[in-house]
Amino acid sequence: MKRLYIFFFILATSLAFASHASAQKIKGVVTDSLTNEPLLYVTVQYEGKGSGSVTNGDGEYEVDNHARRGWTELTFSAIGYETKRVKITSATREITLKLKPADIQIAEVVVKPGRERYRRRDNPAVIFMRKVIEKKKGLKLEANDFYEYRKYQKMRMSINDITPEKMEKGIYKKFSFLPISIKETASRTIYRKDPESKKEIIDGYNSSGIEEFFSTGDMVGTILNDVFRDVNIYDNDINLLQRRFVSPIGQGAITFYQYYLEDTLMIDKTECIHLSFVPANPMDPGFTGHLYVARDSSYAVKRCIMNLPKKTAVNFVEDMIIQQEYQQMPDSSWVLMTDDMTVQLKLASAIQGLEVERTTRYSDYKFDPIEARLFRLKGDVIKEIDMMNKSDEYWAEVRHEPLTRQESSMDLFMNRLEQIPGFKYAIFAAKALIENYVELGDRKHPSKVDLGPINTIVTSNFVNGLRLRLSAETTANLSKHWFLKGYGAYGFKDHKWMYNGELAYSFKPREFMLWEFPKHYIQFKYQYDVMSPSDKYLDTDKDNMFVGMRWTTSDQMMYSRNAELTYELETLSGFSVKAQARHRNDEPVGTLAYYKNDGPVPGEWSEQNTFVKDITTNELAVTLRYAPGESFINTKQRRRPISLDAPIYTLTHTFGFKGLGGDYNFNITEFSLRKRFWMGSWGYLNIIGRAGAQWNKVPFPMLNIPITNLSYIMMYDQESFALIKNMEFLNDRYAALFVKYNMNGKLFNRIPLLKRLKWREMFCVRAMWGTLTDQNNPYKAGNEDLFLFPMRNGQPASFLMDPKKPYVEVSFGIYNIFKLFHVEYVRRLTYLDAPGTHKGGFRFMVLMTF
Repeated sequence: MKRLYIFFFILATSLAFASHASAQKIKGVVTDSLTNEPLLYVTVQYEGKGSGSVTNGDGEYEVDNHARRGWTELTFSAIGYETKRVKITSATREITLKLKPADIQIAEVVVKPGRERYRRRDNPAVIFMRKVIEKKKGLKLEANDFYEYRKYQKMRMSINDITPEKMEKGIYKKFSFLPISIKETASRTIYRKDPESKKEIIDGYNSSGIEEFFSTGDMVGTILNDVFRDVNIYDNDINLLQRRFVSPIGQGAITFYQYYLEDTLMIDKTECIHLSFVPANPMDPGFTGHLYVARDSSYAVKRCIMNLPKKTAVNFVEDMIIQQEYQQMPDSSWVLMTDDMTVQLKLASAIQGLEVERTTRYSDYKFDPIEARLFRLKGDVIKEIDMMNKSDEYWAEVRHEPLTRQESSMDLFMNRLEQIPGFKYAIFAAKALIENYVELGDRKHPSKVDLGPINTIVTSNFVNGLRLRLSAETTANLSKHWFLKGYGAYGFKDHKWMYNGELAYSFKPREFMLWEFPKHYIQFKYQYDVMSPSDKYLDTDKDNMFVGMRWTTSDQMMYSRNAELTYELETLSGFSVKAQARHRNDEPVGTLAYYKNDGPVPGEWSEQNTFVKDITTNELAVTLRYAPGESFINTKQRRRPISLDAPIYTLTHTFGFKGLGGDYNFNITEFSLRKRFWMGSWGYLNIIGRAGAQWNKVPFPMLNIPITNLSYIMMYDQESFALIKNMEFLNDRYAALFVKYNMNGKLFNRIPLLKRLKWREMFCVRAMWGTLTDQNNPYKAGNEDLFLFPMRNGQPASFLMDPKKPYVEVSFGIYNIFKLFHVEYVRRLTYLDAPGTHKGGFRFMVLMTF
């Protein structure tokens, strides 16, 4: 998500212009003619000019008075309400009016309960909503044995806050609004209850806009799809903005919302009960809005209008409105026909705002049996081969309404963007921050070779000292199948050159990068570099300059020469297999040294211990991974999961063998499981479990090393210990548990004054159980062929764990500080007496979330 925010920031800044001339203002309030409630997100504009404003959560608006320019009529419009036009003069200063709900006729009026004091007991609105919730299971499409429907969706991102002055100059000229990204999808969804299977078949896909300046795929569109998902009010929780909001008809809705009976109305010849709802705590993740429920035994929702409360603790969202329309089919079932969402985004008051509009139309519902062969197609989302090559006639047929002139002119807009003075430098900066690479190309001549990662150019470590590195990699613009990658680095302390080279062949043509889903490639890698034993667990490049900011000295390192052959295959179902063959030589350096345990006292060093210059291993490893429903965005460095909801199972076995230079036979097995559990308005729980075993007798470099993060900078959601030093514990059997509870502000939102800061809280427990069997214990007699445990200044630097005493550390974090920073205090609870132990400390992270 951080990459999306950086993109928004730079884009908006690059499109900002100098302040425009001041003008007289027209102010006012817009309310609902039935309920007298202030209306959020009513558009107030000069018709046909695209200039105006929108109402806030209190129904208030403010626009410039341009009657002197001949603009003499203001238009007030909102989804679900009749449009109203009002004449103005140069003397007009205030217009307050009421909007009437569209297509609604009042049949009778129901007495509203008092607003001053809300009671759930004997409340007719609550009694009615209990019936709605009770009946919802039979109204879900999944109640049918089969169903299918067609769906057309348009996602548009635009620049908002367009003023008349801006309309008359620069790129804004001739554009009544500024779409900067348009994406259309036409698809067919099929479902079968037994055995349960649901698939979306994408027939057509059309995309254009700002993402053309980035060469790693539809990054903007992919993130927007994940952030602004389709809304299903029949689910208990609504997945939106990468958060969970309580549905107004969810199982926990009665205690979360306050409901009010408003009126009995006619909507499209259907008699409906009109209810309004608000969260009991306006800062909790919920909606305010209106439900129109059929007044019959079905208790089906006919219309739903929802928006975010103005005080809700959601970042960067100025306004949001969602409107859904349902229709009763001839067989009496109810189906969703229209689902519209408009979101106003603003990172800061001084930065140009953005608007995201998602328009979705459903049609051709059928409930007949579906051919079994369609469910044998691989994956939950099936993309037709010709989906990106559909004709204009196809799109004219599937669109429920044609594109506007501005939406159809994206190419013209892209050309104008490129002509803005300084815009190419802004895009260059955006790519450097988002992609961490420098492209040797532009939009019309896509880059074939990229330089980077940028954050690895200047770094330092204990062995190399100051280190300079130059890296590069090829893209699919050079070859769709062959990919090259490598770097050269020089250490000014040890005066050594380090290098890495990788050659990969993808069996499937790639559009941008090698690791696009699903992966299927073979790769050869040769590397000579200085490594820390814990570097193999890093989720980022080991030369990342921020990783180098460490709370403890990382002086136990080794020169590693590694030749590796990798084959990886991913399937659309989420199952993948990776096979690796590796020949590796490690030479200890820094304070790390290898000595055999052949001295007079087991486990203790003396001058009689045999020095070992290096060790060589031959390894064959197989990793099986299953992550159903996982989705990604691609960057130039790696791909990132955009949703952590899918469970992830990983099983790895590594077999080491003597011969061909290898020194040891060994077997290592590791298993991990990761799952996120959402708890409605109470946030979410991340649980990660790991276990591993080294089955053979081996020296300590081949034992299990705890996953540690030695940096002050935290890695988001990584399963690592924050206060264990490198190789502090060595085990041949271990189990680890990581539990993180993110309350999403549930506590802070209830504390006066503090709730205004919109801080959010999290708690974390990290624990590890470990043991070292006698066969790998250098303190046991008869283990002369083992190595002594690492030492520092003549004292042991690695220790044995008590099998009955786990290592435990806990942490409490506050994030969303200035909507940007995360601060976490970590405290170590066990094994406090070892030399150099850090009992506690603060960790930091830049973390931008909604």
